Amino acid sequence: MQQGRGREATVPPYGSPRVPGQARAAEPCCGAPGGCAPDGGTRGEHTHSEPPAARTAEPTAPRTAEPPAPRTAGSPAPAPRAAVHRHSVRGQILAALRTALVDGELVPGEVYSAPALAERFGVSATPVREAMQQLSIEGAVEVVPNRGFRVTERSPRELAELAEVRAMIEVPVMLRLARTVPAARWAELRPLAEATTEAAATGDRAGYAECDRAFHRALLTLAGNQQLVQVADDLHRRAQWPLTAAPVARRGDLVADAAEHLALLDALCAQNLPVVQSLVREHFTGSAL
Repeated sequence: MQQGRGREATVPPYGSPRVPGQARAAEPCCGAPGGCAPDGGTRGEHTHSEPPAARTAEPTAPRTAEPPAPRTAGSPAPAPRAAVHRHSVRGQILAALRTALVDGELVPGEVYSAPALAERFGVSATPVREAMQQLSIEGAVEVVPNRGFRVTERSPRELAELAEVRAMIEVPVMLRLARTVPAARWAELRPLAEATTEAAATGDRAGYAECDRAFHRALLTLAGNQQLVQVADDLHRRAQWPLTAAPVARRGDLVADAAEHLALLDALCAQNLPVVQSLVREHFTGSAL
């Protein structure tokens, strides 16, 4: 005990000079005996602004992954994934199936299996199933469990209902555009109308279907409403297939339908609203596609 008290006596009190070369013993701080002043004062250069209970260890900054080195001009581009290639095949198969539907190669009411169609196109069954699922969404086919896909049969009533809905959407839009769009803009669409005439003259129903939708999309795009364009295009496509008549028997209908496109452009350029309304309604009800 005497020895311990001797060591304690060597510690200089607060504010006392320390003998050079003498080691400072561990001291409590912030209000403890011999430590910092209770009122937050300082002892020399040592300063505290809060009680010791509030002082915690500095958090260590989390280590982050180093950013990848930038590609140099000579670095090769990463190889595309296989999914991109499969999507491209699916798109090609979808286009081919749409053509087969419009041309009547896929007969309404008949069931087609994905493996059989895949063999016909020389691909695996997977992109064919994906394309047929898209056609199912569009209403061209319906799924038959454990068998494949049945081509939808359109009744006259369904076609009439589609024509009525299209007229309800597009007639007011075309009348509004006829009042506001200058004649020069309508003249720019004449090549699209002429393309439908050329496709109709050859009896190419699949080609005419694409040209027909392109012309109507261009008309409605002038309204500046992309949602309108998408809805109208979906209705238009549903009204186009499947067709059951032979291409030669329908060529005259295609030619008459295409002629209405040019007549409509003339009426729009002249801002002849009664003729515009009449042409649009008759075009939907008597449309060849």
